Amino acid sequence: MSDLQISLLVIGAVIVVLVLVFNWFQERRFRNQADAAFQAPVADVLMQREAASAARDMHNRVEPAFDAAAMNEPAQAHAPDMRIDVEPAQAGASPAVAYDQAARTVRPAVAVSGQPVSPPAVAPAAPYDELIEYRIRLGSDGVQANALANTFTTTRTLGKAVRWMGLPVGAAQWEEVQPWRDVHYQQLVITMQLADRNGAVLEEQLTSLCELMQTMAQTHGLRVACDDVVEALERAQAIDRFCVDVDVLIGLNVVARGEGTVNLTRIVHEAESGGMVLGMDGVFQLLDSRSEQLYALCNHDAEPFTNEVVEGQTSQGVTLQFDVPRVPDGLKVFDGMVAFGRKLANEVGGILVDDNLRPLTDTGIEKIRTQLMQIYERMESRGVPSGSRRALRLFS
Repeated sequence: MSDLQISLLVIGAVIVVLVLVFNWFQERRFRNQADAAFQAPVADVLMQREAASAARDMHNRVEPAFDAAAMNEPAQAHAPDMRIDVEPAQAGASPAVAYDQAARTVRPAVAVSGQPVSPPAVAPAAPYDELIEYRIRLGSDGVQANALANTFTTTRTLGKAVRWMGLPVGAAQWEEVQPWRDVHYQQLVITMQLADRNGAVLEEQLTSLCELMQTMAQTHGLRVACDDVVEALERAQAIDRFCVDVDVLIGLNVVARGEGTVNLTRIVHEAESGGMVLGMDGVFQLLDSRSEQLYALCNHDAEPFTNEVVEGQTSQGVTLQFDVPRVPDGLKVFDGMVAFGRKLANEVGGILVDDNLRPLTDTGIEKIRTQLMQIYERMESRGVPSGSRRALRLFS
């Protein structure tokens, strides 16, 4: 290797060393500047403790509010606070409801004299069936009933049963809203039934109801809260599937033997003797103490029963009908209907058959009873006992 090459190598090595030293110096200078810029100043420990204590006090303390006018006036009864969330917080309640309840319980009322006073009575929860209804809540400082009339009427055209419940100003009990009354309501709950024998509620029906209430709320300065539509639609579909499974109508027929006919005069006499009443539709009904139908008796022929039956009038047969989900104590009522059907058959010399005109034996009757027991057990487990108010609404 020549002297020139050695000299170039030494010069290159020196340059590399100088570059490395320069980079190290620059990096150290920038690091020192950054540390100086972002280093937190050392504060006095006592000042830090005082600041933290003050922050805790501001967070926990509730400043008392004084009303000068109220201090100069004698104490008097006031209407309860107009709120939408009036139901007690329960498991599964929304955080907004739970927080609202907590806010009302941690601040006791204090009179001017300093003596604690009893808190105002909380209004009872509005009648609302959380299983089969969609709910909209409205609050106000007192809205006149007749201001609700137009919306009240419109909700009757939505295709599902709508209930209006109101809490009058100063009242402790909810009542059905009657728009023609001279009354002011401080809270309103409007509900739509989620299913009936026509099927489940549609999304358009729920949204239309909510839009109607929001429009009315804007017009009259009300506070409005609509329940979740998606969740309500899911409930509606589940309820409808359940109703389809248990919605059974049992028919027992009394027909003549062979090609003959049955004597209607005798059948009408037996129906009236058995406590059945003739309805406007020409069907005899056995009613319970609520005037709800237990079972019905109708004519096979096109003409319904009438108040005047010609002596010797005949028919191809009659049918006893039993609407399973609408009847309380259904097994007992079914047994009574079977006994009445057999009595009719004996009276007119006919025979008791099913819808396929097959004679009903004791074995066949017992199979029907077994199916009824299974249906009623399902209804009980789903919270819809047969013949209950909830069942009557769903199966209408």
